[in-house]
Amino acid sequence: MKQINHSIGVVLFQLGGPDSLKAVEPFLENLFSDPDIIDFPFAWIARRTLAKAIARRRARIVRENLRAIGGKSPILEITQRQAYALQETLSKQFPVKVVVAMRYSSPFTETAINELLKEGISRIILLPLYPQYSQVTTGSAMNEWNRVVSRQGVNHFEISLIHDYPTHPLYLKALSQRIDEALQRFPLFERQAVHFLFSAHSIPAYLLRKGDPYKYQIEATMNAVMQLRNFDHPFHLSFQSRVGPVKWLEPSTIDMVKYLARGNVRNLIVIPIAFTSDHIETLYELNIQVRRIAQEAGIKQYEVAEALNDSPLFIQAMADLVLTTIAKSQGAQQ
Repeated sequence: MKQINHSIGVVLFQLGGPDSLKAVEPFLENLFSDPDIIDFPFAWIARRTLAKAIARRRARIVRENLRAIGGKSPILEITQRQAYALQETLSKQFPVKVVVAMRYSSPFTETAINELLKEGISRIILLPLYPQYSQVTTGSAMNEWNRVVSRQGVNHFEISLIHDYPTHPLYLKALSQRIDEALQRFPLFERQAVHFLFSAHSIPAYLLRKGDPYKYQIEATMNAVMQLRNFDHPFHLSFQSRVGPVKWLEPSTIDMVKYLARGNVRNLIVIPIAFTSDHIETLYELNIQVRRIAQEAGIKQYEVAEALNDSPLFIQAMADLVLTTIAKSQGAQQ
């Protein structure tokens, strides 16, 4: 690869999460104020008022769930570890600054941009910690980036967006490694009887009709992981964390767990396929709430695979995505 003589900025897009019980309501208000989340005719008139009402109503439940996992979301600490590890890896080849841009909690996109401006960096790669693209994740993060850049009058950034990477080989290997780690928790003689349940964060079903590729990319990831593993276990797909009255992607993880239990499945690994960091959806929803339901339904051993977090393979995958993006841009300039 051609030598790079100037610094490059890498921005990790992530959802964010409340870092204390006090931060729950502001986080929820930011989430439900997002025009990519709450969208209907003339929504701009009532969006902020509606977001405040939803946040106030849901805050008590979310605070209780957070208390059960230590009183805060670990997503910022994990994302900062990912950023540090990625910067350490990339710094062996060129000067790089890796920053974090959370969508609904601090550090926000504006903070990330100010860090890059302070370093005098203009060549920037946007790397979503969402391997599968959706309007409500990567799309929302990109829309917010554009709004902040426009508001600040920044017009000299040279931007590359890593749109998605649902079947990147190192990402698939990292997922498969997490599955192997979870399998080790089962007695050796029972491992062949284990079923895999890939659980992805759900999105409103109407987004599929608008062309959102998320569901199909989730399926592509799952099938590619199982192909990598030579389809060594029965596997299934479900969706979790739905909010509100609209129709969401199905089947739900809870319904699928009950269905598998009725089918005499007794050993189950739940794999958080669309989550690159452990947070409330994995640590509370899957590890506590769904575990309890699984045990009541008759699942004998229920395990949740760890999210990718700072898995060395996942860090390598991100580094490869950045290096490939740089090589493509250099090729285009020649």
